[in-house]
Amino acid sequence: MSTCTSCLGSSLQEEEVMATLKGSESHFAAEKQRLCKSNIVFKLTESQITGQTFSRGSQLPGGLLQERDKRAKWQGIPSLLQKLYESSHPNSDLSSAHGLLKVLSSQLSMEAMSFVTEDRKTTQESTFPNTHTFDLFGGVHLLVEILMRPTLTMQKKKPKMNDDLVKDCLSVLYNCCICTEGVTRVLAARDDFVLFLFTLMTNKKTFLQTATLIEDILGVKKEMIHLESVPNLSDLVQSFDQQQLATFCRILSVTISEPDLCNDDKHTLLAKNAQQKRTSSPSRAEVNQVTLLNIPGFIERLCKLATRKVSEATGANFLQELEEWYTWLDNALVLDALMQMATEEAEQSSTESSDESSLTTGPLRHRLPPSMKIVHEIMYKVEVLYVLCVLLMGRQRNQVHRMLAEFRLIPGLNNLFDKLIWRKFTVSNHVVHGQNENCDCSPEISFKIQFLRLLQSFSDHHENKYLLLNTQELNELSAISMKANIPEVEALVNTDRSLVCDGKKGLLTRLLTVMKREPPDSSFRFWQARAVESFLRGTTSYADQMFLLKRGLLEHILFCIIDSGCTSRDVLQSYFDLLGELMKFNIDAFKRFNKYVNTPEKFQTFLTQINSSLVDSNMLVRCIVLSLDRFQSQTEDVKVVEVLSECCLLSYMARMENRLAFLFRLVNIINVQTLTQENVSCLNTSLVILMLARRKAKLPFYLNALREKEYAERYPGCLLNNFRNLLRFWQCHYLNKDKDSTCLENSSCIPFSYWKETVSVLLGSDRTSLCAIASYIDEPFMDLDRDLLDD
Repeated sequence: MSTCTSCLGSSLQEEEVMATLKGSESHFAAEKQRLCKSNIVFKLTESQITGQTFSRGSQLPGGLLQERDKRAKWQGIPSLLQKLYESSHPNSDLSSAHGLLKVLSSQLSMEAMSFVTEDRKTTQESTFPNTHTFDLFGGVHLLVEILMRPTLTMQKKKPKMNDDLVKDCLSVLYNCCICTEGVTRVLAARDDFVLFLFTLMTNKKTFLQTATLIEDILGVKKEMIHLESVPNLSDLVQSFDQQQLATFCRILSVTISEPDLCNDDKHTLLAKNAQQKRTSSPSRAEVNQVTLLNIPGFIERLCKLATRKVSEATGANFLQELEEWYTWLDNALVLDALMQMATEEAEQSSTESSDESSLTTGPLRHRLPPSMKIVHEIMYKVEVLYVLCVLLMGRQRNQVHRMLAEFRLIPGLNNLFDKLIWRKFTVSNHVVHGQNENCDCSPEISFKIQFLRLLQSFSDHHENKYLLLNTQELNELSAISMKANIPEVEALVNTDRSLVCDGKKGLLTRLLTVMKREPPDSSFRFWQARAVESFLRGTTSYADQMFLLKRGLLEHILFCIIDSGCTSRDVLQSYFDLLGELMKFNIDAFKRFNKYVNTPEKFQTFLTQINSSLVDSNMLVRCIVLSLDRFQSQTEDVKVVEVLSECCLLSYMARMENRLAFLFRLVNIINVQTLTQENVSCLNTSLVILMLARRKAKLPFYLNALREKEYAERYPGCLLNNFRNLLRFWQCHYLNKDKDSTCLENSSCIPFSYWKETVSVLLGSDRTSLCAIASYIDEPFMDLDRDLLDD
């Protein structure tokens, strides 16, 4: 029995030893396997066998990452991403993942703030190493997966993610976009993610971060997004409060504007016409505009946003505060975030909340200057006015016009003019940029320029332009027509007086007042002149011209051209164009001109300005030629005869050699390959000169003078062949564009049928015709450069 017990004890001991040996062997095997899996060679071999390759840098072995981290100065970001990936599996509650994300966010946010405050224009790895590392090891893709996880479930009721987690994910993604090159384009390539982001805008707590990220992504997206594909877009937009809608306008501006081709060659009319032939259907931008207009109440809410009042800051330090804050608040995310913090504090303090309420007296209130609310409102209004401006220039222009009139946009802007748009105290030493609306200028300057662009679009060739006046000013127009014994313009008669401006001055009169106060080279003058010119464009109205002449506009323009020392080509061009519209067919205007330009020196300075850039001044030349032709047919009028004999400008243009000199230069400075929307007017002005000559049976004289000029300059055939090519292009361009042809007819008072007929006569193939250009080109020089046009 004892023996058996002894044997049994011995057996048990052996089993324990064997178990210990097996356990040690098992532990060794496990440790060996762990070490193998942490080996990069093993990982690569395994990926070749299984076909499951690396999808992110954080999948590299932890040991390798830790060893390399110190030398590469990765700040532990790859290891944190490994943990974030492991803690964010589909069945996780993501609480620990959120904690890890906060750690990562703190490391990345400082680089983003550096980008904002230091105004960095390039995104380089050396500049923002943490953000670059985060993207390199798959952080961007991981956050996209986490955000979109609720969309992958098959359940009817989608699981809701923590709002703070969503906000942190969006903020980190935005930081990566602005600090690391290529991240934004990668996100933009994922249409599913872009559309998903719109669904996050339904949550007010995540709205700001979502909107800012979407704006950044859409700005680089190769193909413009279809707004129709955004889930429940109409309900989404209608759910926005006014502040959210204003922010949303920043996104809309990208979706409804035709993309900038960013290439001078593609801006030529030849390229544009070829593009239109290839794509006859409406562009995505046009389709998106229609989509927006179909959203109930959309335009009405934009009008309310554009015209709502804001609390005004008082005191001499206001402008200084505004400029100091703008030195670093050039990023909309920063400004919106501060305003959101103020709003949240206001809600916590249980104070009343409204669109026009001022900031509360909480802790943040003491850290923000009083002008912050105004800057915030100005930035929003810039975006709202831009959207309205784009819609006004689209195919649905008439529909938009009716809505803007109905919702009293113009009277509302008139009420804001002195208090907000053009306050009495303006920045005295700011840098004013040219007419490029994409320039990096302050909110104050952007707001003024966008306001002026809106007025230009609103008035241009539309009867609603009279809404820019008040009732008394409309009555003044009627009185001018009555005194001149001419009928009132139909558009003036049809104007709904309940929709015009209120107060002592209309918007147009207020604009004229500030226009005279601007410094000579201020680019505000460019936009101001464009806005006033658009009021005069279209069929010439004597009453409209006299309304502006009585307010000293002609003298102001001549002062700027002759006496102010203005050297800006943009400003001078806008003033030449405005002067042409103001003086066209108006004998009183030419009389006033002669009174101001009362010395040979002044007249010579005026001619020098015109001749310095005929592309800029040719519309004025056209006006003088047309007016001279009309006045010469009114010799029974004593007043007209008197002005014709005394006006230095009319006398100058009446001389044949001067008209021929202008014609030669106009034809010589353009060709088909360089024609743009800016210089095509030179072609039309040359045509006007020749049409008027044809009326008087002098066309052969003009054509022969061009031939003689060619031979005198020793390049026979070049000028006339160039002109023939230009006229062929003219036929292709204008015979398919109703709007352009209407503009030509209205501005010249020459029927478009006569334009077409004259071009056909000039292009005639009969070399025996004295009115055909071909008759004046010797056979060896015929059709030089014709192949260029055919291409």
